[in-house]
Amino acid sequence: MYNNKVVICGVDTSKLPLLKEKDKERLLREEKAGSKQARDTLINGNLRLVLSVVQRFSNRGENPDDLFQVGCIGLIKSIDNFDISQNVRFSTYAVPMIIGEIRRYLRDNNSIRVSRSIKDTAYRAMQVKEAFINKHQKEPTVSEIAEAMGVPREDVVIALESIVDPVSLYEPVFSDGGDTIYVLDQVSDKSDDKGWLDEIYIKQAINELSDREKKILSLRFMQGKTQMEVSEEIGISQAQVSRLEKCAIKKIKS
Repeated sequence: MYNNKVVICGVDTSKLPLLKEKDKERLLREEKAGSKQARDTLINGNLRLVLSVVQRFSNRGENPDDLFQVGCIGLIKSIDNFDISQNVRFSTYAVPMIIGEIRRYLRDNNSIRVSRSIKDTAYRAMQVKEAFINKHQKEPTVSEIAEAMGVPREDVVIALESIVDPVSLYEPVFSDGGDTIYVLDQVSDKSDDKGWLDEIYIKQAINELSDREKKILSLRFMQGKTQMEVSEEIGISQAQVSRLEKCAIKKIKS
């Protein structure tokens, strides 16, 4: 990528057309009426959308050309299945479809073999999850997914866990601008007699934090929320959240 030019699958994406929303609506109506030209124009006019989704998976070590082609399959499925009678923007519907297609490709090409029945359960769970998010604009719980599928909660947990990609021990999990913490640093050693003492020290350090600092750390690192989301929840600015978070971590370290 350079000067906003991305060549993928031999295509210079900077030269791809960008459709306006009203043009998409018109082409979708024409495509549903059987126009092959409208279908081709829709595909070409949304390739940048596919590219934007593919870039989310750029750190997976996969060939971007392969991901782009798989994403195009998701785009085509979106065009085929899109219901023009619904008051939904096409991109809102297409993005989860493209992401789902790429995730299925990555799971099927995982080096760890998982049985087909478990994979099928996982795929159904992911579809239920995507449908739930589109309808309710929030993540479903495992229990809600299991209830919608009519299967035990344990089956959903096992299925979803089985398709999670292996993580390198040298995968960075946190960095505050100083030393980076890797997965390896969080793997416990039962032969280390000092471990339980460290745990006591950490608990004591956390107990000495203010209620607001505890709340921020809980939202950030237990619930995985962004600083902006935390600021909205507790009613302070993002800059204050960042300052309080750094201050709390510094207290625990010291």
